[in-house]
Amino acid sequence: MSLNVFSTRLKMFFFLCFLLCAFVLSPAILAQKKIENTDPAQRLKWFDKHMAMQEASIFNNLEWRSIGPDVISGRCTDIVVPGNSKHTIYVGAATGGVWVTHNSGITWEPIMDEIASISIGDLAIAPSNSDIIWVGTGEANIFRASVAGVGVFKSTDAGKTWQHRGLEDTHTIGRILIHPKNPDIVYVASTGHEWTRNPERGVFKTTDGGKTWNKVFYINDHIGAIDLVMDPSNPDTLLTTMWNRTRRRWSDPSPGPGDGIFKTTDAGKTWVQKTQGLPPLELTGRIGLDICQSKPNVVYAFVDNHNLGRDPEPGERDAYGRLKKGKVIKGAEVYRSDDLGETWNKVSPDDRMLEGFGGTYGWVFGQIRVDPSDENIVYIMGLALAKSVDGGKSWKRLYFPGLHGDHHGLWIDPENSDYLINVNDGGINTSYDGGTTWRDFHTNHPLVQFYNVAYDFEKPFNVYGSVQDHGTYKGNVAHNLPRRRREPRKVTRWEAAPGGEGTHIAVDPSNSNIVYSSSFYGRLMRSEYKDSMWQSKNILPEVPEGEPPLRGQWMAATILSPHNNKVVYHGMQYLYRSMDMGENWERISPDLSYNDPEKQGKLPFAIPYASITAVSESPFKFGLIYAGTDDGRVHITRSSGDSWTEITKGLPYNKHVSRVVASKYDIGTVYLTLNGRRDDDFNDYVYVSNDYGKTWKDISGNIPGGPVNVIREDPKKKEILYAGTDLGVYVSLNSGQEWHVIAKGLPVCFVWDLIIHPRDNTMVIATNGRGMYVIDDVSPIQNHSK
Repeated sequence: MSLNVFSTRLKMFFFLCFLLCAFVLSPAILAQKKIENTDPAQRLKWFDKHMAMQEASIFNNLEWRSIGPDVISGRCTDIVVPGNSKHTIYVGAATGGVWVTHNSGITWEPIMDEIASISIGDLAIAPSNSDIIWVGTGEANIFRASVAGVGVFKSTDAGKTWQHRGLEDTHTIGRILIHPKNPDIVYVASTGHEWTRNPERGVFKTTDGGKTWNKVFYINDHIGAIDLVMDPSNPDTLLTTMWNRTRRRWSDPSPGPGDGIFKTTDAGKTWVQKTQGLPPLELTGRIGLDICQSKPNVVYAFVDNHNLGRDPEPGERDAYGRLKKGKVIKGAEVYRSDDLGETWNKVSPDDRMLEGFGGTYGWVFGQIRVDPSDENIVYIMGLALAKSVDGGKSWKRLYFPGLHGDHHGLWIDPENSDYLINVNDGGINTSYDGGTTWRDFHTNHPLVQFYNVAYDFEKPFNVYGSVQDHGTYKGNVAHNLPRRRREPRKVTRWEAAPGGEGTHIAVDPSNSNIVYSSSFYGRLMRSEYKDSMWQSKNILPEVPEGEPPLRGQWMAATILSPHNNKVVYHGMQYLYRSMDMGENWERISPDLSYNDPEKQGKLPFAIPYASITAVSESPFKFGLIYAGTDDGRVHITRSSGDSWTEITKGLPYNKHVSRVVASKYDIGTVYLTLNGRRDDDFNDYVYVSNDYGKTWKDISGNIPGGPVNVIREDPKKKEILYAGTDLGVYVSLNSGQEWHVIAKGLPVCFVWDLIIHPRDNTMVIATNGRGMYVIDDVSPIQNHSK
C-alpha cells in the first residue's frame, strides 16, 4: 500500500469517528439549557458599574483619537425638528446615539453618549413645549446587527440632560407620540425583544410624564406594535400596526397571524381591528402608517405584502444572488383610507418597482409619510425613496448624488413642504425642492457602523473594515492626526477597498496590495491592486456535485497563516485551506457545527447558519488550529485537519463564538469570547484554556456585562489582555483577574473589534456606530504592568 493511500484511509477513519461521536453526543449536548433574556435591571446595574470603573480608571490619561471615516456616515432611524426653530434638527442613529445641529447641519454634536445603549429607535418632541424631547432606545428595524435598547429617556431642557423613564425590557421602540396639548400624555409602540419572546411589547401609555406606564394594547409575547399615528383633531383616536415577528439566527422575520391595523377612539382603553380592503393578513408582514395633518380622515398604510404573486423568470435571483424558488411575493403596497382607518383601498400599482422596493427584506423598512398640507403627496421608504403626487397611483424614485439607499425616516416641514429631511443607511440628507436635489452630511457626522478592523504594514499603516451598507473601506491610522505629528509620507484618505459590507479582511503582511475578503455570506475573493485599480478574483471553493451547498456566515472567518502568508484558511460549515493564495483548496474538516436541520431557514427568509465564525492558528505550530461556530461549537486540530477534537465542554451552550485567539506566548493557551446577543443574553463570556481547550477558565473578572465581541493579547506583555464589549474597551494587566476601562475621548459605544499593531504599538478599535478610534501608543499600559 502506498503512503498516500494509507494517509487517505487514515483521514477517512478519523472523519468517520468524528461523525459517530457527533451523532452520539449531539442529543445530550442539544438537551442543554440555553441562557436567554438578561434581566433588564441587571443591564442597567452593569452600565452603572461601567461608568464607576470609567471614573476610577488608572488609564484616564490615555485618550482615544477618532480617525473617521469622514467620507461616509451610517444608518439613522429618525429625525425631529422643533416648531420654534427650523435650524435645529435632532437625529437618532441606529447605533450612534442622538445628535443635534443648531445651524441646519453645518456642525453636529452628540447629546446622549452616556447611556446604557446608544441604539436609537425613535424620537419625539412635545408639540406644546419644544424643550421636552423623548428618545426611544433600541432600533426597531431588527437588522442582523441591530442592538437592543434600554427603554425610553426624557429631556425637559432640549437635550441638555436626560432622565431614564422606564420600559427597559422593551428592547425596541418603533414610535413615540406625545399629546398635542398635554405633554405628560405619551404613547409608545414597541415590538419587544428581537430574538426571543417577551411580554413587554405592544402599546404603552403614560399620563404622568413617564413616572408610570400602562400597557394599553397587547396581543401576545411575539406580536408587537411597530407604528402609531394620532388624529391631530381628536388625540383620543389612534391607529397602531401590530407585527408578528421574532428573528431567528437562521431566518429573517417571517410573517404570521396577528399582523394588522387596530384603532382606538377612547385613548387606548379599547382597540378594534380594521381589515376591510386590506390584503389577507396572515402573510402581510410589517405595516407602516401616516396621517395627513390637514385632513386627518386620510390615512395611508405601507404594507410589506408577502402573499404570493407571479412566477419568477428563468434564472431570476434575489438581492443576495440566490435563485428565486417558487412564486415571488407581492412586495410593497400602499393602501389609503378616507375615513380614518375604517376602510381601505389599494392605491398603488402592481409593478416590478414596488414588488422589489424592499428587496428580500421589506420588514426592515415600512416608513411612509404624507405631506401635512396635501393629502395626495406621499413618500415611501425602502431600498429607494419614492414620491407620489397623485395619492399613490403612480410613483417616482428620487435620486441624487450623495442620497444613499435604504431609507428609514422622513420629516416634512409643515409650513414649507419642499423642505425635507431624510435619514437612511448613509446618514442624513436634506432637500429644499421637494426631493429633486439633496445635500448630505457625511463629512461631519461620524456614525459609521464597522464590523471589524484589519491592518497592513505600510508606514504609517492603513486600517481596513467592513461597513454596514457601504462595503469595505480603507483609511490611514494617521488620519486626523495634526500635521506636525505625521510622518513625512503620504496619508491615505478613507476610500473604498475590496469586500462587501459583511466580511472579515485579511491583508497580506508582505504585500498590502493583496487583500482577501468576501462579498456576501463568505463568498471569498482575492484582490490585487495594480494598474491603479483593484482587480478581484472569486476564489470560493467549489462544492462537488451532489453535496449540500456551502453555508457561510455574514462574517465568515478568513485568516492567513502566521507561518506562510500564501496559506489561506476560510470557514464555511467546513474549514478550507489553500496553500497557494486561493487557487486550489482542500477541505480540512468535517462540518464543525451542530447542523440541526430544524434550524435551517427557508427562502426568501433563510440566513446561512451553523457555520464557522472564528478561526485561529497557533504561531508556534503550523496546523494547530482552533475553530468556533455561530451555534456554539469549538474544535481543535493539531494535525492540519487530519483529526478534530471538540473542546466545547464547560462552555455556555449554543453561544455565537465571536473570537478564538491562539496565544503567541504559550503553545497550549487559547482565548475565547462568546456573544449572547442573539439570545437577548448580555452576559460577559470571556475564557482562557491553558491545555488546548480541554478545560476552560472564566476570566471575565469584573467586566460589567457584555456582550463581549473581541479579545486580544498585548504584543509585548504576556499578562496584558484587551477586550471590546458593547459598552467600551477594557484592559487587564494580570491575565484577566481584574479589568480596567479605557474610555477618555470615547463615547459609550459598541466596540466590535480591536487590534494592536505589532510594529507600531498602536491600538485601533472598530465601533459599530461611531467609526474607528486610535490610541497611538499603548506603552503606558505596558509600562504599568509589572
